[in-house]
Amino acid sequence: MKDKIRSLLKERKAIMLAHNYQPPEIQDVADLCGDSLELSIKASQTDAEVIVFCGVHFMAETASIMSPEKVVLLPRKDAGCPMADMVTPEALAKRLKEMPPMPVVTYVNSSAAVKALSTICCTSANVVKVVNSLDADEVLMVPDKNLAKYAALHTKKKIHFWDGYCIVHNMLTPEIVLLAKEKHPEAVFMAHPECRPEVLELADVVLSTSGMIRYAGESERKSFIVGTETGILHPMKKANPSKTFYPVSLDMECRNMKKMSLEAVVWSLENMEGEVKVPEDIRLRAKEAVRKMIDLSLK
Repeated sequence: MKDKIRSLLKERKAIMLAHNYQPPEIQDVADLCGDSLELSIKASQTDAEVIVFCGVHFMAETASIMSPEKVVLLPRKDAGCPMADMVTPEALAKRLKEMPPMPVVTYVNSSAAVKALSTICCTSANVVKVVNSLDADEVLMVPDKNLAKYAALHTKKKIHFWDGYCIVHNMLTPEIVLLAKEKHPEAVFMAHPECRPEVLELADVVLSTSGMIRYAGESERKSFIVGTETGILHPMKKANPSKTFYPVSLDMECRNMKKMSLEAVVWSLENMEGEVKVPEDIRLRAKEAVRKMIDLSLK
């Protein structure tokens, strides 16, 4: 099956991207693995004509925003993101009418239509830098309230929260973390900023997915409790075979991320099915919000 995928990718002049939370067999056959935005940027810089995005819908949209000239395929179009669905462009437009004028900072885990209404985008890695770069005393952050609360700890600005959250990270409680720490007292607890504030208080380090992989590789410590979706354990173990990684909870599994299969990738490539295309009027406005964030990261 993997050989068939590699052959089809070559035939279609395609590149295959896999998010860090994807099943191991998907990550192993992909050309690039990583965070969704990082993947979209790298794919836009290649001469591939087709992007096969193994992730969820908003990630394929981001690839379409960055590479309008390429065909973007999402092999499982039913792979969505509950958090991204918690904010719609209609609801955001209504909220903005009810509030004083202020910048809108939108997490990349959102639809293209919501990005199009935003001032600037952010990732879990650069959210504090993005918020502090804005020339305003107040900002509205969507859709993740936990990420917004994390940012609020590192800025003097007033942050207005949207009542959205990642169902996987939000389920993690201090009780679960303390149990894991008790079982593995020697381990460093790494937490993702999508976790609840009371969980982040227990963390040794708070990092994005790519940040966790990088930290685990650079750290002199030998064991880690991983406070994010379990899919990330695969690349961590591959990159650091001499170190030990414990999931903080086996329940931290994203069903949408795990919908992807080798069979779905083959079907998508054979039939060129599952295309995700962002309408041009939305794409241009969404890209502006993404571009502002990328420009800031280059400074």
